Amino acid sequence: MVAKKRAEMVAETRAKLIKAAREAFAAKGYAAASMDDLTAEAGLTRGALYHNFGDKKGLLQAVIDQIDAEMLARMRLEQERADTRWRGLLAEHIAYIEMALEPEIQRIMLLDGPAVLGDPSQWPNQNACLQKTAETIQALIDEGTVRPVDAEAAARLLNGAALNAALWIAAADDPRRVFQKAVEAFQHLAAGLLLGED
Repeated sequence: MVAKKRAEMVAETRAKLIKAAREAFAAKGYAAASMDDLTAEAGLTRGALYHNFGDKKGLLQAVIDQIDAEMLARMRLEQERADTRWRGLLAEHIAYIEMALEPEIQRIMLLDGPAVLGDPSQWPNQNACLQKTAETIQALIDEGTVRPVDAEAAARLLNGAALNAALWIAAADDPRRVFQKAVEAFQHLAAGLLLGED
């Protein structure tokens, strides 16, 4: 019973810190967000932050993990709404690109995240996403929709194109205009995988 109560308190502390950090990083950016301000906002001490996340960078990783899980759920929903596996693959990638228009995702996931944590294609959560895309492409090959190409290579290229489109949008002076161009180009690139498209 004591262990359960302690686990609940740890989870509650982590949730408070992540919520405060997410709000601060979205509003001010990672560099300008003060650890003292965000711990005060959460009603906690700097020691709680260090104990749960190690440092500010560890807290950013936890915020990114939370946002990433939400983004994946939204992408999965778009994929499930599609009437074919191919349209689902396109829909989830376009949904990812479109999320780059959202200020919180722009700042935390696409601007500050890569600046602090390095190349997003190397983040741990990317492996699961890559694996899922490769499995979908292999299923499309097996059903005769997509050319017989290496599924992992195609997945890496599609995911890379979507990530780079999102990074481009996030850094653009006119993100909405860039989004339109990026999606159109992405659809043409992806269509090159279709069997019978030349």
